[in-house]
Amino acid sequence: LTLCAVLLVTASVLGTMAFLTSTASVENTFTVGSVKITLDEARVDASGVAVTPAERVAENSYKLMPGHTYTKDPTIHVDAASEDCFIRAKVTLTNAKEWIAIATKYADNKVENIIQGTNDDIWWVSQPAVDTANNTVTYTFVYKNESHTDELGKRIWTKADGTDLVLFDKIVMPGNLTNDELKGVGNSTITVVAEAIQADGFETEAAAWAAFDAQQ
Repeated sequence: LTLCAVLLVTASVLGTMAFLTSTASVENTFTVGSVKITLDEARVDASGVAVTPAERVAENSYKLMPGHTYTKDPTIHVDAASEDCFIRAKVTLTNAKEWIAIATKYADNKVENIIQGTNDDIWWVSQPAVDTANNTVTYTFVYKNESHTDELGKRIWTKADGTDLVLFDKIVMPGNLTNDELKGVGNSTITVVAEAIQADGFETEAAAWAAFDAQQ
């Protein structure tokens, strides 16, 4: 009987016991950052005149004539939601030997005086890189929007506010070209490749582009 009484008391005590509790939680939401650019140019007719209504396209064809100016405005569009990024563009011209000969004779030895309208306040343009085996010449445009300086005091650049960045806006053919010179640059192409890489995580712009090139 004593044992039963103890068990009953114990059961009664456990049955009325209460616990003090508290619960807290933290919820983390992750979104994916992105770097996004697009590239296009104004649609033009064979004479290089912009068509109406205005339209942006990925390519155009031109009929070259001496003394003529052609609209060509390759433009990089940075998405407004893009992360800060480094931006560059590579402009490659075929029939390089023939273009360089024309530039040497008529345009102060610079192909850049034929492909005109680059804003030096926006772009730093490399020296031409000539590939003699493929007869091409390439210029690299690096965007200059100053963000901060690295440990060596060199300027590095970022861009992520939705602005449109025009590389150049026209091609101006010298007026006294000969027929043979025109034929030499016939069937030429200008290829523009725009590139961007996130700025975050890189100490310098050079390091960012080294990483970009390594994964291509």
